[in-house]
Amino acid sequence: METLFEYSNRLLNGVNTTFTRYLYDQINWKNRLIGIIGPRGIGKTTLVLQHIKNHLDPRYTLYVTADDFYFAKNRLYELASHFVKFGGTHFIIDEIHKYPDWSNELKLIYDYHPQLQVIFTGSSVLDIKKGSADLSRRAVLYPMQGLSFREYLLLFHKIEVPKFTLEEIVTYPSRVISLSHPLLLFSDYLKKGYYPFALEPDFDIKLFQVINQTLESDIPVYADMNVSTGRKLKQLMAIVAESVPFKPNMSKIAEMLAISRNNIADYLLYMEEAGMVSQLRDETNGIRGLGKVNKVYLDNTNLVYGLANENPNKGNIRETFFMNQVRVHHQVVASKNVDFKIGTMDFEIGGKNKSLKQIKTLGNGYVVKDDIESGYLNTIPLWYFGLMY
Repeated sequence: METLFEYSNRLLNGVNTTFTRYLYDQINWKNRLIGIIGPRGIGKTTLVLQHIKNHLDPRYTLYVTADDFYFAKNRLYELASHFVKFGGTHFIIDEIHKYPDWSNELKLIYDYHPQLQVIFTGSSVLDIKKGSADLSRRAVLYPMQGLSFREYLLLFHKIEVPKFTLEEIVTYPSRVISLSHPLLLFSDYLKKGYYPFALEPDFDIKLFQVINQTLESDIPVYADMNVSTGRKLKQLMAIVAESVPFKPNMSKIAEMLAISRNNIADYLLYMEEAGMVSQLRDETNGIRGLGKVNKVYLDNTNLVYGLANENPNKGNIRETFFMNQVRVHHQVVASKNVDFKIGTMDFEIGGKNKSLKQIKTLGNGYVVKDDIESGYLNTIPLWYFGLMY
């Protein structure tokens, strides 16, 4: 355990706490069992290390990563029990999905050590959700996604901009935000601002590593797929990437990938849960709340630029950005009249020359335009929607 403490303290010493993600202040850190889940590369590890450094006593706090070689011969539960005997109060487990039988051991730790708080992170949303049924009465799960445009401005350029609710954005579209050259910064964000590791060298290489590890390892391993199925996932991702956006035709896709059409919906759902794609569903009043899939987008614009063979379609980028940013606080569904519907509001997305024609007959319609700095009446700049978290 001494070696684990040394590793934990070494990581803490290198953590910068000047910038924290949007989720940091939304978590109730007093819960006994906290799970922070989300795609690879979005800053979950940094977030928990910042919490330790800011609020916990390192003498009684142990951070471990579940793929540590230590766990080749030792159980998670046994380590927690040993830690408690020496006065440990906070046990932080990173990438818990890499530990076999993590769900059962978390339950044991929770039930037998009520004085110990456990915080865990998981890169594979699929695996966390698969095991969370048994933990539903114990764990509080917090989903997390990549940087908003607002967070990018602060982290990359030290520019502080206030948060705005959706209601504030649509009510005051002409509000001038003191931000010089927002369109230049916005363009850079769309290409490489969603993942914090874009601050480091070789962003393109690291982005492809995230994609490959998610499709070739995370999903196949934890959804009980074989290696060849992982390759099919990459092919399906390529199909989505080349579309503008992708309207799923299950029979056609099945023919292209030489697989059963019955598997396509499952594959897309796995990819959505893992943060690779985003599915826009029809509005419905049914029990499940959401209807069939209307369109499929890549999860964020960095993936669009990273996977585009040539210049990506601008319309696709605009719609991908809008859906990605707004979904954090709102349910976004397909609209019969325009691109998106949120509650009673309809949104049509386009460039600076987009007309108001499609929203003229709508009582609560808005045109969201790219390449404009400020809004007016029912016209709102696209980049404004990146200031919501």
